[in-house]
Amino acid sequence: MKRREFITSSVAGTVGAGLASGATPAGASEAGEAVQAAATRKILIAGGGFNTPFIRYMAQLTGKARPKLLFLPTASADSPQGIIAWYRNCAPLNVEASHQISFIASTQQAKDWDEVLLSVDGIVCSGGNTLNQQVIWKAHGIDAILRQAWDRGIVLGGASAGSLCWFEEGTTDSRPKELSTVQCLGFLKGSHCPHYDAEAGRRPLYHKLVGSGQMKPGYACDNDAGIYFEDNTVKRVVATRADADVFHVSLVDGKVVEKKLPAERID
Repeated sequence: MKRREFITSSVAGTVGAGLASGATPAGASEAGEAVQAAATRKILIAGGGFNTPFIRYMAQLTGKARPKLLFLPTASADSPQGIIAWYRNCAPLNVEASHQISFIASTQQAKDWDEVLLSVDGIVCSGGNTLNQQVIWKAHGIDAILRQAWDRGIVLGGASAGSLCWFEEGTTDSRPKELSTVQCLGFLKGSHCPHYDAEAGRRPLYHKLVGSGQMKPGYACDNDAGIYFEDNTVKRVVATRADADVFHVSLVDGKVVEKKLPAERID
């Protein structure tokens, strides 16, 4: 089946951005697929603020000396400000930074989604509107390619919509008037609540949904705090400030239990 073609756009004057050639072809050999399938599946999330320390940690998780890290700003509608901030946050690091917009035209694009997304070592997804992000990804088949990336050991991550997207469901501000719920990719089992300390309505809504059984138990992250998962196992809880916390929220004997997970400081 022929997909739309596209290229990675770049921001002029920013850190040496751009995708390297030699993308992984869609029809990889059976032997190659078997090796990739055996790779450790990694996701690094933050409740808000996927800044330089989180990007540095993601770079370390790739195991590469100079990893290729790509920013996917779908949820922010490809915000130029967000893209510029991405390169600014990457500037102090030994990484090959790039980005890929989602609002594309086939007349201006030369590479397919899999050629770009499967050719890097890590993918960071922006914050923004999670509902719109999910709809666009599904329309283009990006959701399936991100699953391939995860299975191949490409490190996935992000904050806000960029953290929520990997779970089955969670709380979102993607609709008018009030916080609501959204269904997501489901790579990580359970639910997620970002911005736990930053938006007053997040914690009570999450407790209400988990307590009533309308939402599965899951993880709540303050801004500047996050979790590194291997497969669906929490391997490390991290934060960039002392008062940023991560919690596991569940229902025990009919009561909502909020368990704080000790976080390690990263800089």
